[in-house]
Amino acid sequence: MAPCGKIRVVVRQYLQLGSRTLAYLDNDPGATGKPVLVLVHAFPLGAQMWEPQFRGAFNGWRILAPDLRGFGGSTDLRAEDAEPTIDDYAEDVAALVREVVGGPVVLGGLSLGGYVAFAVMRRTPGLVRALILADTRAGADSLEGRAARKAMLTVLEHEGPQGVAREMMPKLLGASTREHNPDAEETVRLLIKRQSPSAIRDAVMRMMERPDSTGLLPTLDVPTLVVVGDEDQLTPPSESEAMVAALPNASLVRISGAGHLSSLEQSMAFEASIDDFLAGLPAV
Repeated sequence: MAPCGKIRVVVRQYLQLGSRTLAYLDNDPGATGKPVLVLVHAFPLGAQMWEPQFRGAFNGWRILAPDLRGFGGSTDLRAEDAEPTIDDYAEDVAALVREVVGGPVVLGGLSLGGYVAFAVMRRTPGLVRALILADTRAGADSLEGRAARKAMLTVLEHEGPQGVAREMMPKLLGASTREHNPDAEETVRLLIKRQSPSAIRDAVMRMMERPDSTGLLPTLDVPTLVVVGDEDQLTPPSESEAMVAALPNASLVRISGAGHLSSLEQSMAFEASIDDFLAGLPAV
């Protein structure tokens, strides 16, 4: 955690990548010599979901959190005939690391962010020295999952982000959070409603068409932390246990009283697990 009395200032930065803009949050712009943690957000929230982690920033670490293309302040100017793919998001992360950091980072992702982390490891594994996979799964969508995605597209078309927020809320937050922390629901609802319909639509398509990463797991020999809320309905603990069993160098932390958005629902426990993991990594 941050030393007592030190005020953390989080700056929204913008990286120009050709004709598009990648927005990201940065707790130490221009810092050199610090290890870097890149956090990739869940669907459909944007980088601001990581604000609790920035407030309790891990001492000595620079934290970057991009808005994936179309979300928050990032643009998505793909050609009309280009199908959206999960690799688009991996390209965002790789560009951020290359342009802003210049060397390997610890890469963390929650839910959709985990899918993006797998895509980064397929494409540019040299940019990552350790992984944090939170409330995510390695497998592709099942037939039932694809049907649910298509139903969400219908809701989005007729009701916009507000309808998506209504449909997703019971699945995103655990029962303990809904009972004891009603403010969390309003926070998540606002984060979803801020996103554009096009960003949400393209994210659904990217998730629905993403490849199965199960076969990738045994090849990921970097230190890996898998985190899951013990009340997660969307990616239940059994998914995380299966990933840890397949990964060569992984550990599992279950967050009590948290659902799918464990970083928001139980931020202190989430941060403690990350802190311990980062502290155990070899120095660079």
